[in-house]
Amino acid sequence: MSGRKKTITDLTTDEVRGRRVLVRVDYNVPLDDDGRITDDTRITTTLPTLDGLLQQGARVILLAHFGRPKGKPVPEMSLKPVADRLRELLEGRRVEFVADTVGHEARTAIGTMFDGDVLLLENTRFLPGEEKNDSGLAQEMAALGDVYVNDAFGAAHRAHASTAGVATVMRLEGKPVVAGLLMDRELQYLGRALSEPERPFVAILGGSKISGKIDVIRSLLPQVDRLLIGGAMANTFFKAMGLATGTSLVEDDRLDMARELLSTSGDKLVLPVDAVVAEKMEAGQAVQTVDREAIPADRMVLDVGPRTVDEYRRVLSDARTVLWNGPMGVFEIAEFAAGTRGVAEAVAEATDRGATTIIGGGDSAAAVAEMGLESRMSHVSTGGGASLEFLEGKELPGVAALADAGAS
Repeated sequence: MSGRKKTITDLTTDEVRGRRVLVRVDYNVPLDDDGRITDDTRITTTLPTLDGLLQQGARVILLAHFGRPKGKPVPEMSLKPVADRLRELLEGRRVEFVADTVGHEARTAIGTMFDGDVLLLENTRFLPGEEKNDSGLAQEMAALGDVYVNDAFGAAHRAHASTAGVATVMRLEGKPVVAGLLMDRELQYLGRALSEPERPFVAILGGSKISGKIDVIRSLLPQVDRLLIGGAMANTFFKAMGLATGTSLVEDDRLDMARELLSTSGDKLVLPVDAVVAEKMEAGQAVQTVDREAIPADRMVLDVGPRTVDEYRRVLSDARTVLWNGPMGVFEIAEFAAGTRGVAEAVAEATDRGATTIIGGGDSAAAVAEMGLESRMSHVSTGGGASLEFLEGKELPGVAALADAGAS
């Protein structure tokens, strides 16, 4: 993992005022069927960075992606709705959108900007070279700015032209390449949790598959005091213990891995003691709560049970650092949401007692937001995949390309 990176606070006034500041943001926001933004968190969390630059007279040029258009223009994946929302949020600022990214139209629009203006360029993933980190495209992007700022933690694990590529080119050209305030906040919270956590340090991992979290489990086990498991990944551990799992999702090819983790983790690994089961993963199902030793043959596990929530709340009662990634069950369906809600409330209570609580993006962040508990967490990450890779100890390409603090 990278050390501390330079941020926009390290830039001098001369490096910002009147300069074209290229800011990579993650505006991959959810839209409804009418193209309206249903959650603008990914936009609002970048406002401190944008405000900081604009107050110093920067000409802010925004690069962002949306969806998976696979290297060609897809009208439904245009960033225009984002520009409209950004204009409302940055009231009093000139916020323009251009349906181009590195072409003539984009360059012309940039050439007409004034200090304090904002320009959002079209979806970087409309360009075939973006996800390939094409060097030519990175150079075209680099030509658009005098300074590069990456505030897109959610895309930092991707080695794309608008993240790693353009930053590398601009650094070689001697241009400032720094982190935004959101990126810095993400790195500081996650970095501190791994390098100097206040103890007891409790991690909570949920989700459907061990395979998706195995590197995180292996990375965290030596560092945490307790690792609480939820979600369908618990079923694979159950089967590895010789328990019946009914029709539950189980990764049979990961049973040896689960046995190995069980044998080497001592009392650190804490598994659910009961489960909410049903015939199908559908709303309106008749549900039943059973001990983990009594899962019926014709039922599937879809949430942790109330005794598990009580046990996890007890473990969290004296925690000083809490890291949570992944829901406890199929929280999108009301019948299977109680476990995730109960754990979320227990984490919020830990925050109230003074613990540092970090929600690692993705579904767990969505669950916390849906339950109205965001404000009671120390930090809710904006990047699910990036958070996981960071916790695995991997270097994130979009972070590695930024200038280190203390570097000239």
